[in-house]
Amino acid sequence: MKKTTGTDRNVTRTWRPATQAVRGGTWRSEHGETSEALFLTSGYTYDNAQTVADRFAGEAAGMTYSRLQNPTVAMLEERIALMEGAEACRAQASGMAAMTTALLCQLESGDHVVAAKAAFGSCRWLVDNLLPKWGIETTVIDSADDAAWEAAIRPNTKVFFFETPANPTLDIVDLKFVCDLAKAHGITTVVDNAFATPALQKPMDYGADVVAYSATKLMDGQGRVLAGAVCGSEQWINEVLLPFQRNTGPNIAPFNAWVVLKGLETLSMRAHHQSASAVELGAFMEARVQRMLHPGLPSHPRHDLAKAQMRATGPIFAFDLGSREKAFALLDALQLIDISNNIGDSRSLMCHPASTTHASMTPEARNDMGVTEGLLRINVGLEDIEDIKEDIDQALSAAGF
Repeated sequence: MKKTTGTDRNVTRTWRPATQAVRGGTWRSEHGETSEALFLTSGYTYDNAQTVADRFAGEAAGMTYSRLQNPTVAMLEERIALMEGAEACRAQASGMAAMTTALLCQLESGDHVVAAKAAFGSCRWLVDNLLPKWGIETTVIDSADDAAWEAAIRPNTKVFFFETPANPTLDIVDLKFVCDLAKAHGITTVVDNAFATPALQKPMDYGADVVAYSATKLMDGQGRVLAGAVCGSEQWINEVLLPFQRNTGPNIAPFNAWVVLKGLETLSMRAHHQSASAVELGAFMEARVQRMLHPGLPSHPRHDLAKAQMRATGPIFAFDLGSREKAFALLDALQLIDISNNIGDSRSLMCHPASTTHASMTPEARNDMGVTEGLLRINVGLEDIEDIKEDIDQALSAAGF
């Protein structure tokens, strides 16, 4: 591969997904390094005054300041955009920086947002607390009720915001239906695709306008750094998102971008392997728990939809043991699986959402979205599935199941 081949869309768009994940976005310096270079710099120098003036005026390509461009970050953005099938991408400091940027960059006082009630706790905080604080109206609906989306539309509705699969209840949104409905009404869809990544699901294939990520999760895949990303059309990224990012600064550090670049190389293999293990583990557990929330199993109410719009259903699922006491008993009995509120890791992790990721919500709001006191969420890692099953088996027995 030549030094700039990885940044040539005429070439890289013809590559298959596995090749894009390894080589997409790669730009090599005059040294010809094989691994992407790490550029730890806040600023840049110029040979003459006109060069810098032209760059700041947008009349010449090149770096100006690392809040706007960095070579390592640019490689990550190009790779994610290529894998997503998006025209452009901007990396962010964290998943929540990505979600906040994707919403605030396009909303103003008097606008209205329709959001799915099943969501990560901090995403619900944006919808329930931050947006109304700035005069932005919000309506929260059951995302599985297709009619509810249309019923919630107002003349000032500007954005549909949802996760699929949702955290932690694994609700599945009908991407084509919701995106088609939004387009018919001139509404922008913002999809949090962190549970799936482009390795398992591409919302833009179904008409999504904006796809946002916590790249901290599966994209990194080893629990090392915080990172986020927002993908969209080149026009939307440059005219809507970039002015917000330029002036507010939710930017990713070059080192974190480099780590995620390395994670993307193995994303597809990890995601599919962990998905298969998650289905096997869910089937192993299902008869012993009070409620199973796993889109990869036929018992999920939208199993067929999940199978239709996802290549695999992901490494994460949830189950309910009926009470906090039982949930804590299982967590305390774990010997291999770690108690942790992270997901997407190569290690198996489990947490109690009501007391961690959704602890800031009121009990009524948690119950409304299905985050009960007995609910546990598991991220199935890359360990041998038989070892994971053995640990779950003894922990379930210790908890009385």
